[in-house]
Amino acid sequence: MALTFPKFGHRKNIMLQGIRIVEIEGLGPGPFAAMHLADLGADVIVIHRKATEGQITSEKSLLDRGKRSIALDLKDPADLETALAIIESSDALIEGFRPGVMERLGLGPEVCHQRNPALVYGRMTGWGQTGPRATQAGHDLNYIATSGALWYSSGPGSPPMTPATLVGDIGGGANYLVIGVLAGLLNAKTTGKGTVVDASIVDGSAHMMNLLMAVRQSGQLEETRGQSLLDGPHWCRTYICMDGKYLSVQCLEPKFYREFLDLMGLADQREFRDQYDKTQWPRQTERLAEIIAAKPSKHWDDVFHGSDACVAVVKSPDDSLSDAHMQARGSWQHTQGALQAAPAPRFTKDAAKINAAPIRDQNRAEILSELKRD
Repeated sequence: MALTFPKFGHRKNIMLQGIRIVEIEGLGPGPFAAMHLADLGADVIVIHRKATEGQITSEKSLLDRGKRSIALDLKDPADLETALAIIESSDALIEGFRPGVMERLGLGPEVCHQRNPALVYGRMTGWGQTGPRATQAGHDLNYIATSGALWYSSGPGSPPMTPATLVGDIGGGANYLVIGVLAGLLNAKTTGKGTVVDASIVDGSAHMMNLLMAVRQSGQLEETRGQSLLDGPHWCRTYICMDGKYLSVQCLEPKFYREFLDLMGLADQREFRDQYDKTQWPRQTERLAEIIAAKPSKHWDDVFHGSDACVAVVKSPDDSLSDAHMQARGSWQHTQGALQAAPAPRFTKDAAKINAAPIRDQNRAEILSELKRD
């Protein structure tokens, strides 16, 4: 059945205009990936669960911004057919269940490709579609622990710790799913054939380690944590200020290091002359900690303002909202009752516009109308 959906002109970003994505409601990385595609201008239809019991997201989740919503019970034959009709006219599908779940629902890749051979079928999992752990439960921390991405995340003598969900669910998961879907769409445009994207958090987070592996290849990164330039005991780290806030310092290049020392009043200090002398790193760290702790964060913000010393105060999302640079770019916005980050990346002079999120099932009538159903 050939279906024609209208082109939506309310989105500021039109990079993916004319691309339709169907998302099967899931957790975390899948909805984030679909939000990212909606931010880029795709028409994303999210199939929410019809039952309110065990509801995964709120009635109006910011992860649904820019999408259209219809609630279906995929175990109901009529609703399943509605889902297949939407899939038939879509360019890509996103799902985030354990391997085998979509097949049991009657929405596996084989069924969907019979209805839509050009469909890019995007699958988001923690462990991947194959392998000994494929069907096991897991979370962000488990995946990046296994992939190696957690290894260098803390200083020596302290447990590895990373920002919640960023390295795994979002970095290694959702963003790699987006890359895979976009690559699949380009291939389908050329060949007319769809594909299955197996995006797993263990694969993506391991792949992100290749920059550090290149550093290791050059001999500048030891496997033992706490012996190299980027993972301590080097003095590049965060330091506590008098007011309890933190200051990040990472002036790695010699010219930035010299500017840092000048602004700190340490240019003539012998112990700071060689920034690559490992024997001096503990003492350098100790001295910097003493100096920085003696002044509030506002002092250091003023000292390094406009410089190339590679120093910045550590801010919470709420603090970042009021930062002059972040305000100028509109990177954080408090809109529609929630603090949320604006779409990224940006193109030409497009504004960082955040689209509204629908209430669950808000677009049922229009979607069914487009399917030529009452």
